Amino acid sequence: MTQNIDSWFETSVTQLSDPQHQRVWSIIVSLFGDMAQAEGDQISGSALTRVITPMGIKPEAIRVALHRLRKDGWIESERAGRASVHFLTDYGRSQSAAVTPRIYDRAPDIAQDWHVLIADDSSGQATLEDLLLLPNYIAINRQTALGHGPMPQHLGGLLSLEVSGFGVPVWLKTRFFPADLAQAYASLLGDLNTVGQPPAGLNPLQIAALRTLVVHRWRRVVLRHPDLAPSFHPAHWPGEACRSQVFTFLDALSRPAAATLNAAPDGAQDSARSA
Repeated sequence: MTQNIDSWFETSVTQLSDPQHQRVWSIIVSLFGDMAQAEGDQISGSALTRVITPMGIKPEAIRVALHRLRKDGWIESERAGRASVHFLTDYGRSQSAAVTPRIYDRAPDIAQDWHVLIADDSSGQATLEDLLLLPNYIAINRQTALGHGPMPQHLGGLLSLEVSGFGVPVWLKTRFFPADLAQAYASLLGDLNTVGQPPAGLNPLQIAALRTLVVHRWRRVVLRHPDLAPSFHPAHWPGEACRSQVFTFLDALSRPAAATLNAAPDGAQDSARSA
């Protein structure tokens, strides 16, 4: 039985890996965001290595990625006896917390109270650019933005239109949801369907590796577009089917605590290679 589980795990890691976009530092961010985001959470260097190396990532690449994350202010590292532990900085936790709701939202709250703001070449452009820094505004082009919530009080020369209904042309659908994004969703959905439901008996390090791969790929697609009603989606949009499959998979793999990963014995994951 253990051999069958290990074989399924190795095959699934290969299927779920994305070599074209497998930046090691980004995978580490996904891992910490999923399993060690709270203040006080730490992951040992040994546990980190044993979670990530089954993805085909060498220990040397992990050390380089950690160096970059420390330099960028995301992660701090400390010695703990002869070993080392790593944890998110205040900045790293705040950045992770900012995107966590969108990553783990199973049923996004789609706004209904929309308005359109339009600037011309000489008036309102600066005001529009400032508003586009807010999360409730989406650029349609350089002079037009779609927003939800209350209309701004100081419009600064912008034409404002409250909207009760939409007719969304194909060009706008593909601008918000381009073909390469649809392909990335379809690829992840196909890989999850191929892998199927995880078997019982996976150990915490294996669960952590699988969750990291799925969260990493899901994060890369779901953060690339706004949450909009289905009327904005292109034909045959795979995003919502992918969302459903992602959470079905993650629900089958209960998130292990960081302390559990650190306490896992060295031989707990045969396919992992410790640095």
